[in-house]
Amino acid sequence: MAIHFTLKNINMKKLHILLICFAISQYTFSASEDWGQTGHRVTAEVATKYLTNKAKKEINKLLNSMPLAVASTFADEIKSDPRYKKYTTWHYVNIPFDKTYEEIKKNKNGDILTGIEKCMSILKNKNASNEDKIFYLKMLVHFIGDLHQPMHLGLEEDKGGNDFQVRWFNEGTNLHRVWDSQMIESYAMTYTELSNALPKISKNEIQSLQEGSVLDWVKENRILTKKVYASTENGENLGYRYMYDHFNTVKLQLQKGGIRLAKILNEIFA
Repeated sequence: MAIHFTLKNINMKKLHILLICFAISQYTFSASEDWGQTGHRVTAEVATKYLTNKAKKEINKLLNSMPLAVASTFADEIKSDPRYKKYTTWHYVNIPFDKTYEEIKKNKNGDILTGIEKCMSILKNKNASNEDKIFYLKMLVHFIGDLHQPMHLGLEEDKGGNDFQVRWFNEGTNLHRVWDSQMIESYAMTYTELSNALPKISKNEIQSLQEGSVLDWVKENRILTKKVYASTENGENLGYRYMYDHFNTVKLQLQKGGIRLAKILNEIFA
C-alpha cells in the first residue's frame, strides 16, 4: 500500500487523522484473529445454554447483562492498545510435536494455559475488585475459545500456522486463518444460526466432554493440531473438499469449547 501526498495539499490535522487511519488499516490486515468473531461468539453462545441459573445471575451482574457472545471478542479488540500487550502470549502456546506441555520451556510472559489459570484465580478470589473480575471474565471466555482452535497449539517455527502459506479458493492465505475464520465465513451463518445448528448431544456426552482439567484439554487438542498439520501441504489450494473433510471438526471444537466454558463458569460461580 502506498500513499502519496504533500504538505501543500493537506494540513497537519488532516495528516494526523490520515496516519491514524493508515496505522489501523495495517493492523487490520496483519493481525491474527482467534476463531474470528463468529467462532468466539458461537462458543460463548453455546456456553450460555449450559450455565446454571446462579452462574447466569452472577455473570449478568458483572457484565451488566452484556451477553457472553458480545464479551467473547474483547481479548481481540484490545490487541491494538499497547496497555494490553502483555496479554498477547496468553492466546496460544507453542509445543513441538515430540514434547508435552510439561516438557517445554515456558514463556516468561505466560501462555494460554497460565492465562486461563490466572483468569480463574481472579474470578474465584473474593477480595478481587469487580473491575478485575469483569476484565478477567471477558478474557477467560475468549481464551477457552482459543484453546479449542487447534492452531493456537501449533508450532513456534511457523507461528502457529500463520507462516504456513496455503490458498483458500485460489486466494492467498495461511493455515491459521483458514481455521480461525475462513471455513466459518464460507459456511455463511451468523453466530446464532451456527450455534443452533450444532449437533444435539446427550447429557452423558456433555459430562464426558467436561471431564478433565484444562491441561487435559490442551493434550487432547494437540492431537487434533498434529492431524491438521499432517493433512495439509504448504502452498496447497484448499476449498470445498477441505470444508467437507474438516468443517464438522470445526463445529465440534466450537461446541466443546462452549460446553467446557460453561463447566468452568458454573464451578466459579457455584
